[in-house]
Amino acid sequence: MKPLATAYSQRLLRGQAPSYERLQARFAEDGSEPGASPVAIHCGWGRLLIGHTFPDPASLANELLNEQTGERDIALYVAAPQQVLAQSPQQLFLDPSDTLRLWFTDYRPATRVFRGFRIRRVQSEADWNAVNTLYQARNMLPVDPQLLTARHEGGPVYWIAEDEATGSVIGSVMGLNHHTAFHDPENGSSLWCLAVDPQCSRPGVGEVLVRHLIEHFMSRGLSYLDLSVLHDNAQAKSLYSKLGFRNLSTFTIKRKNGINQPLFLGPGPEAGLNPYARILVEEAYKRGIDVQIDDAEAGFFTLSHGGRRIRCRESLSDLTSAISMSLCQDKCMTHKVLSQSGLNVPSQQLASDADDNLAFLERHSRVVVKPVDGEQGNGVAVDLQTIEQVQQAIETARAFDNRVLLESFHEGLDLRIVVIGFEVVAAAIRRPAQVIGDGLHRVDQLIEAQSRRRQAATQGESRIPMDGETLRAVQAAGFEYDSILPTAQVLNVRRTANLHTGGCLEDVTDILHPVLADAAIRAARALDIPVVGLDLMVLAADQPEYVFIEANERAGLANHEPQPTAERFIDLLFPHSQPAP
Repeated sequence: MKPLATAYSQRLLRGQAPSYERLQARFAEDGSEPGASPVAIHCGWGRLLIGHTFPDPASLANELLNEQTGERDIALYVAAPQQVLAQSPQQLFLDPSDTLRLWFTDYRPATRVFRGFRIRRVQSEADWNAVNTLYQARNMLPVDPQLLTARHEGGPVYWIAEDEATGSVIGSVMGLNHHTAFHDPENGSSLWCLAVDPQCSRPGVGEVLVRHLIEHFMSRGLSYLDLSVLHDNAQAKSLYSKLGFRNLSTFTIKRKNGINQPLFLGPGPEAGLNPYARILVEEAYKRGIDVQIDDAEAGFFTLSHGGRRIRCRESLSDLTSAISMSLCQDKCMTHKVLSQSGLNVPSQQLASDADDNLAFLERHSRVVVKPVDGEQGNGVAVDLQTIEQVQQAIETARAFDNRVLLESFHEGLDLRIVVIGFEVVAAAIRRPAQVIGDGLHRVDQLIEAQSRRRQAATQGESRIPMDGETLRAVQAAGFEYDSILPTAQVLNVRRTANLHTGGCLEDVTDILHPVLADAAIRAARALDIPVVGLDLMVLAADQPEYVFIEANERAGLANHEPQPTAERFIDLLFPHSQPAP
């Protein structure tokens, strides 16, 4: 006779799950009493409630309703979800995620070797901080290690992918051994919380984490690995299909809360918003602020609360005056206002005829070309050292604005400081797009692969354009598009660090030098703008030297997790909506 759980699992695969009453009767026939000790495993962000260990639908529903504020409980392997939902239809909902299973007899080891990172268990407080920074960057709940069910009581294990060159955490995953967690007679396991740094340039991190978990549990004599994936996550499903996972006809139930609101409400007008607008709308929803989506594609929405009504386009709102907006958009005016305020700015002049341009180049040796009114790095070329490069860059920039600027080039790191309400809220070093060689693929193939990863991680907001500026950066490093990049060779494929052209961020808020913070606040006050992203060239985030480059009146606040940019933005617009301490 098959073990009960195995027979039940086979029926799940065929979509023939029994009712609670029949399931409990079959457990009784098998001589076990699953309802005697309902299993709830705390994962640091909430609990996993093992559905078939609860004696009846009411007890499972009541446990879901005991979910703690700020956590997310999940009831899985629910045999008769309609009976659980009927206990509290206003509070519980059926999760639209798919459950997938890989039987280890179907698993095939990898044929490709991914290098440049190692997998190990979370071991220290610093590891937990790195994992939580990663999870928050992916809009996931952080882990409180103090809440974790102990390992000897069946608690989960967290693993991390660590970059061998930098030591940074670039991925994480959680695994649960079902045999130790709830004495699963069919010896299963499950995967949760898979996340890869959206700025990671190393390929294969997610796949290696999944394979590591599979092979770890195989070595423990287990039989399968289950996981839950959003029904519309095509990229993840493609990976899981390649590894041999197939659909499991089981159900998952959650309690309605502000964290999972989109899952039970379904797509609304805000579904078409880009990440920069969506992060603000979601924060407004959490506070009970009324949201009207005016134009999702353009990022326009209106917020109303307590008789106050404010229109926004992403982080640009009615609180920013037309004059302040103009001062930021016109880089000549930005330069003038900041210079008059005693702030450090580069030398600058409008592009003119070839002789004037050559004279500027000879004075500064290395220059930057940019349109006077431009955004997202369009038309910007940096570190130009010949008049031919300058003239070509001017022609390219004129596609975005007839007025083109020449600026002196300054070595250093690209620093973005976000100022909201004349206070520094976030600071990050922006790094240009880069690829890492594997000794097998051409430069253009690596760029295309990295661009796809960046697009997926940013909902299409970031990609690496295969344009003249990218080609110039590749050639300056001694390569061509068809060159095979040596293993572990790091190649910067852009000179500018703009996120829309594939750049990435490193949060430096906690180490920002006071001189830089003060300069940013002075700049915001000089421009008289309540929300602004200021770009500076610096030697390091913790050193005082700087040169202002430009100001962005519509800063992308979604790029600065885990800093509370959305919270401070809504605080500014609706100060009375702030949660009670």
